[in-house]
Amino acid sequence: MRFQAFWLCLGLLFISINAEFMDDDVEMEDLEENSEKTDVNEGELSSEIKYKTPQPIGEVYFAETFDSGRLAGWVLSKAKKDDMDEEISIYDGRWEIEELKENQVPGDRGLVLKSRAKHHAISAVLAKPFIFADKPLIVQYEVNFQDGIDCGGAYIKLLADTDDLILENFYDRTSYIIMFGPDKCGEDYKLHFIFRHKHPKTGVFEEKHAKPPDVDLKKFFTDRKTHLYTLVMNPDDTFEVLVDQTVVNKGSLLEDVVPPINPPKEIEDPSDKKPEEWDERAKIPDPSAVKPEDWDESEPAQIEDSSAVKPAGCPRKIPNPDYFEDDHPFLLTSFSALGLELWSMTSDIYFDNFIICSEKEVADHWAADGWRWKIMIANANEPGVLKQLMAAAEGHPWLWLIYLITAGKIDFLQLFSPNFLFFTFIMYVINYCKKKKLFQNNTEYKKTDICIPQTKGILEQEGKEEKAALEKPMDLEEEKKQSDGEMLEKEEESEPEEKSEEEIEIIEGQEERNKSNKSGSEDEMKEADESTGSGDGPMKSVRKRRVRKD
Repeated sequence: MRFQAFWLCLGLLFISINAEFMDDDVEMEDLEENSEKTDVNEGELSSEIKYKTPQPIGEVYFAETFDSGRLAGWVLSKAKKDDMDEEISIYDGRWEIEELKENQVPGDRGLVLKSRAKHHAISAVLAKPFIFADKPLIVQYEVNFQDGIDCGGAYIKLLADTDDLILENFYDRTSYIIMFGPDKCGEDYKLHFIFRHKHPKTGVFEEKHAKPPDVDLKKFFTDRKTHLYTLVMNPDDTFEVLVDQTVVNKGSLLEDVVPPINPPKEIEDPSDKKPEEWDERAKIPDPSAVKPEDWDESEPAQIEDSSAVKPAGCPRKIPNPDYFEDDHPFLLTSFSALGLELWSMTSDIYFDNFIICSEKEVADHWAADGWRWKIMIANANEPGVLKQLMAAAEGHPWLWLIYLITAGKIDFLQLFSPNFLFFTFIMYVINYCKKKKLFQNNTEYKKTDICIPQTKGILEQEGKEEKAALEKPMDLEEEKKQSDGEMLEKEEESEPEEKSEEEIEIIEGQEERNKSNKSGSEDEMKEADESTGSGDGPMKSVRKRRVRKD
């Protein structure tokens, strides 16, 4: 059995080597054909797309597709950030309306953040302010990190409906009600949902952060696909966050945000002071303490005294004067504009298809008319699982061991058998030789000489040169002065040499093509033959030497 396995592995090895050589022979010939097929397939896919600019159905507060190519209604900020140097404080980041770099949908465009390491701010007014009452709030838009993302965000802000809201002055401290969307800092991938709750007694706004999602968000930042981000806030004080129409986070506005909506009922008394005899040491040894008779040295040396109590009045708490109880935090302050205020170390962040509405069906229909086309094309252009596995194993043959073990084709102990180790070694040698291009194909001349037609003009020129070389007398003294290398080269050209069957076939095939491709009449060809000096002889000689030289 061992010998059979050895010869089986060896046979597979030779088959794989022959297959590699055969693939190398046809690689350049098939390249153009395959590329044409790819272009045809992509063209067919593009022609099948019947994209139309999405049109919202039902009641909407804001909708933007950017398909018109104009930033109608959008205002670029002219503000400056506070407490920063003049050079970096201004919002001078550039915005453009462009198609996607990859997986384009014909006719579809988006808003693209174009500058690196600059502040960007742009905003637009809603068709009408959104008032939190008895209808849900649904906010949805698309993001594509076309060049990945090093550090930066792609979140949006819903700006508070105030009398002093001026979009040209939009900056980082402009009052907002909701901040929602993806953000990355270092290796921390986030999906923000932050809302600002107004204290009913003090009137101060406080940020409330939803708990982070339990899913891995990295792929949404790195796969360079267009992803759909949706926020749903319901009048029953619940919320949902969706990516690509799949829920990644949900909870209660009362229980799943930090800090909590409602403050504690009691707080520490700010007027409370420590006694004058207060000892700052956290723990004080008891000088009267002795070891009991049943002391166990294996137990901890110290334990908490369960009978110990704090002195009366330490620490002292009082009722919280700012306490309130909000059992309906959905009723936030209304907002009237949408803005993007961003800093990024990576450019070409793509935004598209913003919509704010109160019905999930409206947002779903909007996504079906817009985002659906992008994800369909991206999936169609994505290689299958098998191709991805083969691409991963390219240059890393050891991955095939993992594949075979995972598939249950081989046992772990078989990895250490002599036959398998020998086979693995040979595969590494083949891969190394391929990388170093040690396997060369000796039939390269087939793709050069055979494909070059010899026209009448070329043959005439070669015949004239041959005739001139034969008629020119050569002085004996000049022959003696020639170097050994030149003499050797001349002798090699003049010596007859046996030709292989392959070379004979090449010459005959070339002559047949010359005969079929000649454009002149028989008289013209006869004149050309006479001008060369000796009919077909010199012409054939020239052809033979060219094939032999190449």
